Amino acid sequence: MVPPLILPDGPLRVALLLESDGPGGAETMLLNLGEELRRRGHEVLPLGPSNKSGWLGDRFRERGFAPESFLVQHALDPACARHITEILRSHRIQVAHSHEFGMGIYGSIAARRAGSRHIITMHGGRYYAERRRRRWALRWAARRSDALVAVSEATARDLRATLALPAGDVKVVHNGIPFREGNRSSLRQELALAAGDLLIVAVGNLYPVKGHAVLLRALGELHRSGAVADAPWRLAIAGRGEEEERLRALAAEEGIAERVTLLGYRQDVPDILAAADIFVMPSLSEGLPLALVEAMAAGLPVVVSEVGGVPEVAVAGREAILVRPGDPAPLAEGLAMLLRDSGARTAMGAAARERALRDFSVSTMCAAYERLYRGEAVSRSGEPAAPAHRGEFVPGGAG
Repeated sequence: MVPPLILPDGPLRVALLLESDGPGGAETMLLNLGEELRRRGHEVLPLGPSNKSGWLGDRFRERGFAPESFLVQHALDPACARHITEILRSHRIQVAHSHEFGMGIYGSIAARRAGSRHIITMHGGRYYAERRRRRWALRWAARRSDALVAVSEATARDLRATLALPAGDVKVVHNGIPFREGNRSSLRQELALAAGDLLIVAVGNLYPVKGHAVLLRALGELHRSGAVADAPWRLAIAGRGEEEERLRALAAEEGIAERVTLLGYRQDVPDILAAADIFVMPSLSEGLPLALVEAMAAGLPVVVSEVGGVPEVAVAGREAILVRPGDPAPLAEGLAMLLRDSGARTAMGAAARERALRDFSVSTMCAAYERLYRGEAVSRSGEPAAPAHRGEFVPGGAG
């Protein structure tokens, strides 16, 4: 890492850089962070690609930001680095905060040239590890930056091992969310649910890694076995993506098509969660999933794959049911237990809400990043470093 540059107290000029466009977890985190930084008095400049759909830029503009864009024409694009440098200089950016691999590389070059501090946050995907030159490039960018951040301890361990970095070179700042109450009746009316119907909800893009096919097979088995025949259930999945037609066909194959609704992309996630009785996340891989935190904050009992940073968010058996990824059997068992037991749903939902509100607020996340922006000493977990006379700080993360 580069020698720390300590920034003074007071408002900062911060650029938030992300090459992907969304909608997705990293993009949502960027929106949340940008709004909270602005609320705290900082100037925030979102920076994104001009050759994408524009979803993220539109969301920032709706919230009153003035994002700027750059063009990435190929994997190694010196013109892109020069353009980002010009933008940082023209706005006198003090901190460039890059998210994910592509912007981690370009941001490290541009920030060094513009005289800005540079922070990289990695959100949990392992695509950077597929090729040696990518691993080398990210390690090189991390060495030129002021901090490399992971959104979970699991992601941090993977980064340290893959990039051969010392433990202290990777910080952990758990993602946080703003807490918004939803309207329970809107989606239930849309789906024509009866008062006693139990609604299972999943929120996530329709990509294979999200494991929705595993979920449909689990529910198909429950349907055929009659194990929850006395608990009328429906499933709604919010998200869009390449798997839509395959999932519709699979639901029909499993005999549950009339019970399954693919909602597509939705902006009313708080209302969707408020309408639900159970939340399910059957992902095959995750970093620290915001959708899980949002569901917990909504007071929902959760069945979720034990992947990535999930065990850092929820304690198994108390705040969620954690299951083996990719296997329909334990997923079906967990869902069956919650469908049959209203008391378990209530108790687990209450514990989940308490944990989410305590440990995963956007305010807590933003405060940790502010410390990194200013060059203040922090532990790997993003908390203030313990005083030197107390010995080595052992991070506990958000849990």
